[in-house]
Amino acid sequence: MEIITTHVNTDLDGLASLVAAQKLYPGAELIFPGKLSRNVEEFLALHKDTLRNVRSIKDINIDKVKRLIMVDTKSPGRVSKLKELFNRPHVEVHIYDHHPRAAGDVCGKVEVVEPVGACTTLLIERIRAQGLEITPLEATIMALGIYEDTGCLVFTNTTPRDIRAAAFLLEQGANLAVVADFLGRPLTPDQKALLKKLLVSAEHHQINGTKVLVARGSVEEFVGGLALLTHKLAEIEQIDAVFTVVEMEDRVHLVGRCALKEVNCKEVMEQFGGGGHPAAASATVKGKTVDQVAEELLAIIKEKVRPPLTVKDIMSSPVKMVFPETTIEEAGKIMLRYGHTGLPVIKDGKLVGVISRRDVEKATHHGLGHAPVKGYMTVNVITATKDMTINEVQDLMIEKDIGRLPVVEGDKVVGIVSRTDVLQTLHEGFKGRYSTTYTHKSVLATKNTNIRPDMQRVLPGRIMNILTKAGEVADKLNYQVYAVGGLVRDVLLKVENFDVDLVVEGNGILMANQLAAVLGGRVRTHEKFGTAEIIFPDGYWVDVVTARVEYYEYPAALPQVEQSSLRHDLYRRDFTINAMAVALNPGRFGELVDYFNGREDLQIGAIRVLHNLSFVEDPTRILRAIRFEQRYDMAIEPQTMRLIKEAVREKVIARLSTERMWGELKSILEEADPEHMLDRMSELGVWDYLFPEITFWEVQPVISEMPQALMILRNWGWAEPAEKWLPYFLAILHWTTQDTAYQICQRYNLGRRQTDKVLDTIAHWREALRRLSAPEDVPLSALNKIVQTLPREAYPLFLTLLEDKNAIRRFRLVMESVHKHKPTVNGKDIRDMGFKPGPLYRRALDSVWQARLDGLVQTREEELAYVRAYLEKHNAPKIEPNPPQPQRAPGSQPGQGKKGNKSKGTKQSV
Repeated sequence: MEIITTHVNTDLDGLASLVAAQKLYPGAELIFPGKLSRNVEEFLALHKDTLRNVRSIKDINIDKVKRLIMVDTKSPGRVSKLKELFNRPHVEVHIYDHHPRAAGDVCGKVEVVEPVGACTTLLIERIRAQGLEITPLEATIMALGIYEDTGCLVFTNTTPRDIRAAAFLLEQGANLAVVADFLGRPLTPDQKALLKKLLVSAEHHQINGTKVLVARGSVEEFVGGLALLTHKLAEIEQIDAVFTVVEMEDRVHLVGRCALKEVNCKEVMEQFGGGGHPAAASATVKGKTVDQVAEELLAIIKEKVRPPLTVKDIMSSPVKMVFPETTIEEAGKIMLRYGHTGLPVIKDGKLVGVISRRDVEKATHHGLGHAPVKGYMTVNVITATKDMTINEVQDLMIEKDIGRLPVVEGDKVVGIVSRTDVLQTLHEGFKGRYSTTYTHKSVLATKNTNIRPDMQRVLPGRIMNILTKAGEVADKLNYQVYAVGGLVRDVLLKVENFDVDLVVEGNGILMANQLAAVLGGRVRTHEKFGTAEIIFPDGYWVDVVTARVEYYEYPAALPQVEQSSLRHDLYRRDFTINAMAVALNPGRFGELVDYFNGREDLQIGAIRVLHNLSFVEDPTRILRAIRFEQRYDMAIEPQTMRLIKEAVREKVIARLSTERMWGELKSILEEADPEHMLDRMSELGVWDYLFPEITFWEVQPVISEMPQALMILRNWGWAEPAEKWLPYFLAILHWTTQDTAYQICQRYNLGRRQTDKVLDTIAHWREALRRLSAPEDVPLSALNKIVQTLPREAYPLFLTLLEDKNAIRRFRLVMESVHKHKPTVNGKDIRDMGFKPGPLYRRALDSVWQARLDGLVQTREEELAYVRAYLEKHNAPKIEPNPPQPQRAPGSQPGQGKKGNKSKGTKQSV
């Protein structure tokens, strides 16, 4: 025998879950374990005959039950006499419930326990998955369950799954008129009397900034619908959280409803043995009076209610301010520079007004950019304090219809909070018209997440020592110091990164000097920027900067610098994943500072800029976005991609200096896999700004084969060049003419040696390809001579161009011979023979190399003899013998002059 049951005081979700479960277990009987809620009783009074196999507990023999299906509950205390079945091993229990698990809950062979708004949703999802048909009446009953438990889809516990389930039921013919009728039933006289008692007894409390109402009452007989009355009380009072405590018959019933995440009703009710959801929960207590329970409840609420977000958590600080005489045009530039939508106006240190971006735009439109802001600012300024809650700020903005509030302490402006700041706390991912583009300003992102263990695992001892000493030095100076940028990013990615960038909230140059004294390095300073480098004897260096904010006077300009806070220093950076810091002071060492949710973007693999004008201010960030996306196998998030495409359309890259453009391009070509980055550059239209003379699709096949060519050459013993970017650069330019290539090299200010390698490659690769691909046999020395017409940086390119297997075999023979047959003779040996240095040295060495390749010489003695014969044949000039030295005076010693012996060791090494 199979039975399906739910909890006592069955509500509409319980009823709907019973009906839905019977579709999954068609042979099971429906059992109500006890009392029903009033709206369920009223519904069944009309519809009972439409339900199949409905029985009461007294009508069944529980000894015959083999399977028990529980819906909308898993608490043994809520199924009345059926709890006896849990002690019987032969009874199989299946559970479908949307309440979080609590102590003492039953465990089942099948468990579907998931956090949705209504239990009915879980069952509908399985009905749909199995393709089961339901009638319009069944759809209406199930809709009653969903709409009741989600407050018609507006309760905070509502999930997208509930809405999809409701939509499915409407498609199956659910009658919303019936749903509205039974959900909106009028209160009974008993319920009206109890609601009146609750309203009269209601006590208002302010707990950690949250408005809480506790109402109590007593009735002699049980009155159903306390949850409904609690909800109505919340609607009447417009409060953050409502708790009702009502004594009925022999026990006290508690119900909680809350609209803020700072109040968790489930946690509160668990203290009384109850349960539910964070937004709605209930409990029943025996043996205590209503007053005793109410006092205990209030104490628990005070303990459990978390402090809400306040203005200090979301405000921007420090604040850029202007004076009454500041022009409209300058105010607009400042807003653009710092991404603000409004600026406080200060006179004699006091707040006298606020000028908004809208005010600036209107004045500028009418040609009044030269006018002072005092003529257009708002003078009746509404302000906030740091300890105001977000709800209070929200109410103030709605009431006064204003978009920003200066935050004050006394007469001093300490911050500013905008409408966008508030909306970002309510709607994750919200971005205003002029807002930053990072995910959201979440205080969770700046919690004390300590990554010291990750740092110790990833960073070598030397780096950890530098960071530790930096924290100690900063502490003595009463500064705060942070490691920032790529090092923090790569620690979280568990990737090695030895570039240490320190940001100091204090005097960065002073900090650098004191740290250098401790670590044993020298300091190079840049006073204009407040930066310094600590350079160690082995050439390693650490950058130290004063916390600063950069702004750009015009698009693509070099940044101007002002001293500021850490937050602004991070805000000036390119992407959220590079805008994290880690505290180094001893008391906070390893604490992650992540204002812009960079860690979350790392986890989801998103490249995201920090504000809408990022690419306009610095177009090199377009190339960096591509580089980081491909290096870390991430994705440029949609808003950032839209900004890139817009910036490319506006041709902002064309405004870049060639030096800055080349710096980013060179970084891309030095990456491990630049071919994917070059593909992306072409896709986004960036290639045409870097190489307008070259069509990407013509060189793309060669570029795509470069990684394999490099790997093959390494296996053949080829040593990679010091300039790792050059092989790819040659691959890009190889189809051009020498004149075009020369112009590109000049544009990017390549040196003469690098330019010569480009031109030599273009001049010789075709002939070398033809000669190596020739059908006739060619001596190894001749092959070597052919290949030597190309610079060694061109070898990867050349390998990609070889298609004939015989040509590839010949090229490999040359590469192997370079190492196997390299002569031992060098320039010093030739000098020791007595020949004068000159061009013949190189020719002789090349000739003996060819002789080794052809097997004419094999030993070192034969090499020396061959070189001597070669030089004598070509009449190489000899070194003249040294002229006779003047004899020393008797008794004098070498190194002794008129002033006596020189001290040993005075010569300085260079």
